Amino acid sequence: MSDNYLLNLYRKTRRIPKGRELFSLIFSRKAPYFGTVRPLIAELRPNYCEVHIKKRKAVENHIGTVHVIAICNALEAAMGAMAEASIPKHLRWIPKGMDVRYTAKANSDIVATAEVDADAWENGPDLPVTVTARRDDGTVVVAGTIYLWVTEKPARDA
Repeated sequence: MSDNYLLNLYRKTRRIPKGRELFSLIFSRKAPYFGTVRPLIAELRPNYCEVHIKKRKAVENHIGTVHVIAICNALEAAMGAMAEASIPKHLRWIPKGMDVRYTAKANSDIVATAEVDADAWENGPDLPVTVTARRDDGTVVVAGTIYLWVTEKPARDA
């Protein structure tokens, strides 16, 4: 088993009934704004995360589609889980920016993914994470990049 706390928690909760839901709730409590879209972390592994959100009134816009800001929230949740599950122990990360394109109407539930190359984790100001949101029929509704600032963790006092 990995020594990554988030991957370990994900694997443990997956073994119990409604484990994904429990894990997703725990994860959303760490960054409460994620909870506004009720993300379900469907898959988490090093360098990849898949989050599902339901199309419901609370995340819809004035034309009845999933609001792009709700989708960006799901994309950031996927990126955050992926980053925490992937980053080497001596590094830390913080989001630096997000560039997204709206490519189609989001008229169904949404699957948001975040993915990065395994060898990309190094100290620097612009680690690009590929993010994509798809509707039920597989059509991409939002595509883009979230940039992370990655730095060395400070040395701990002895």
